[in-house]
Amino acid sequence: MAGETKTLINRRWLPLNALRAFDAVGQHLSFTAGAQALHVSQSALSRHVISLEDLLGRQLLDRKPHRLALTEAGAALLPVVRKSFDRLEQAMNAVRSGDTGGRTLRVHMPPSLLQQMALPMLRDFRREFPDILLDVSSSHVTGLPDQDLDVAIVYDRPTMDDRVTDLLWMVRVSPVCAPEVAAMADGRSLTEFLAASELLHVKLDSEPRNLLWSMFARQLGLDVEPDRGLAFDTAISAVQYAMSGGGVALADIDMFSAEIADGRLVQPYPTVMEDGYGYYLKFHAEDLGDPAISLFRSWVLGRFAAATGLYPSSIVEL
Repeated sequence: MAGETKTLINRRWLPLNALRAFDAVGQHLSFTAGAQALHVSQSALSRHVISLEDLLGRQLLDRKPHRLALTEAGAALLPVVRKSFDRLEQAMNAVRSGDTGGRTLRVHMPPSLLQQMALPMLRDFRREFPDILLDVSSSHVTGLPDQDLDVAIVYDRPTMDDRVTDLLWMVRVSPVCAPEVAAMADGRSLTEFLAASELLHVKLDSEPRNLLWSMFARQLGLDVEPDRGLAFDTAISAVQYAMSGGGVALADIDMFSAEIADGRLVQPYPTVMEDGYGYYLKFHAEDLGDPAISLFRSWVLGRFAAATGLYPSSIVEL
């Protein structure tokens, strides 16, 4: 009824069994698989989910023929339920084992960023805040990985979603290579140099292997065939191959500034392109009040600002 005041849900009567049922069904998008995961009957699981929907006055699952889908309300509730149960599980296991001295943060970083910049930062964080444990994962996906995380640093184009998103820095790329390869640039234009060199690519999810070199050639008006050369899963692999004398990589000059500064990696031409990708710190808006996540966020933003000389900015602040 319009104007009707609904009673707020109180923790004294949170429907834990119904929430656990919705968590299982939502993860698998299947009543059968959810029932198997919880070792209960499918009918019992269905009754719990229906009771939760009745309580909320919102449909959480769209029961389509031969498949389930989360509704907008279900998609909003599921990650909160999953994270809450994860934290309860972690805390109870810590109490059970007698290890109650610290909070564990699940953190994700792209592999090149982790190896090039973040490992010493994480070491310093642990020294400064020993009570916060870190569970670090890494994968070369573009954007958010498909796993439960507390905090993620992602490599992606600017995107808007329901997470708090802090820009760490925008990527600036330039052709880089070993000193002996750079010697080939003497007396040659950039187009001539690239035409005579092996091009090294970094593969991005759902994008053609030559995407970055194609963008570079197009933006600078270079007559270069961008399909040639080797493709790697990570930027650090492409750059290491370039440093071995194997070709020319289009690399982030901020990420690999130390190699450029000490001469192991040479930037034979001053040409720099912003390719539209950047590194972003992301976490759920409901975690803004979590002291461990807030501390990690502030610390990471400060360290990356110092490392890159750039001031991170908040893209989405919910």
